[in-house]
Amino acid sequence: MRFNAQQEFNHEQPVSTGVLLTNLGTPDAPTTKAVRAYLKEFLWDPRVVEQPRWLWWLVLNAVILNVRPAKSAAAYRKVWTDEGSPLLAIGKNQQKKLADSLREAAGDHVHVELAMRYGNPSIQAGLETLRSKNCKKIIVLPLYPQYSATTTASTFDAVSDVLKSWRRVPELHMIDAYHDHPAYIEALTQSVRNYWAEHGKPERLLMSYHGIPERYFKNGDPYPCHCRKTARLLREQLELDEESSFVSFQSRFGREQWMQPYTDATLKAWGEEGVKSVDVICPGFAADCLETIEEVAMENRDYFLEAGGQQYRYIPALNDGDAHIKALSQIVMKHLGS
Repeated sequence: MRFNAQQEFNHEQPVSTGVLLTNLGTPDAPTTKAVRAYLKEFLWDPRVVEQPRWLWWLVLNAVILNVRPAKSAAAYRKVWTDEGSPLLAIGKNQQKKLADSLREAAGDHVHVELAMRYGNPSIQAGLETLRSKNCKKIIVLPLYPQYSATTTASTFDAVSDVLKSWRRVPELHMIDAYHDHPAYIEALTQSVRNYWAEHGKPERLLMSYHGIPERYFKNGDPYPCHCRKTARLLREQLELDEESSFVSFQSRFGREQWMQPYTDATLKAWGEEGVKSVDVICPGFAADCLETIEEVAMENRDYFLEAGGQQYRYIPALNDGDAHIKALSQIVMKHLGS
């Protein structure tokens, strides 16, 4: 949406507050070409891959972008729906429901836009739309409950890059984490309890989070600590002990050591040890996507069953459920009046 500078001086237009709801992103289609474009943007981000630029440029362009897009496109085709990417489809529902919730609580002067860090709709497009609605205050809510430089900080970088070109920069609130927010923990707790009420309780619950290289943690990234705190709070609410609930990390990439224990290795070991039933939840994912549907619900299920397990279930992400929208609304409302 093209911005007309004269709007800055249209004093008849009411001043509004904008909420930029962001997530990681998705390719535009489950094709090799579209996935290559998406991966090129994603993997070139220095927040994601902390390697010397010249060396990483060679590896990325000479090897990874020639090999990985076709494989990833095949995985995306497994989860693609009539509405497109699950992450984007769910994100649109989250945007609409959050907007309705905030409108009911705070009035019509609050606008919510959805944006993706990589791919479309872009962060620039989302910010421009909010500017066109005379939003002089913008709250950025990345849908990453647990802070990491690879996700949250990267989003803030992208927002800042856009605002560098604006003559009038809005009042800005960046929400960096909500890993221990009571409403978020309650939403997770409800989702597990509701699932168990319908399907029964398993022998073990595995809380799987997206991993980061161990080196990032040693350099000061608090992400693993946030993950473990979320897990502890959820465990306490569910009244589980440490013998029946565990934390693991998934989706590692490359050869260096990432945060452990690894999800796939954990499930293989459990199957071999005689664990019969496992439920897996991914508290760090606000919406189901390739990593939860294809990797956790499909691929890791096969690992567990092939190793000797008998029952494997994935508890869906919070997605656009009422408890999740309520939690996000409470998180945003804290910043509306500040």
